[in-house]
Amino acid sequence: MLKIEAVIQPAKLDAVKEALIEAGIEGITILEARGHGRQKGHTEFYRGREYTIDLLPKIKLEIVVGDALKEKAVQAILGAARTGHIGDGKIFVSRVDEAIRIRNDERGETAL
Repeated sequence: MLKIEAVIQPAKLDAVKEALIEAGIEGITILEARGHGRQKGHTEFYRGREYTIDLLPKIKLEIVVGDALKEKAVQAILGAARTGHIGDGKIFVSRVDEAIRIRNDERGETAL
């Protein structure tokens, strides 16, 4: 099993969710996050004063899938989240040793 974590732009959330559903991904956790990468934020003017916005709003997705669905999930996220501009986000893939469904103690991929 693999855990796929993706940090994307908030405007791309609906497109990514739809792409994941079409790819056969059933479970997803969505978190609101703030951060920055290379773009380092930007400055804005409000009531005549300049403010530095260095932590930009982002969305973090967490998905645990079986090994067979890894590439489908990654390609779904890439296709739906990419704009071609800086700040599109990142995808991280890591191993999951165990998954346990709390309701009935199912384990492994059947718990997903």
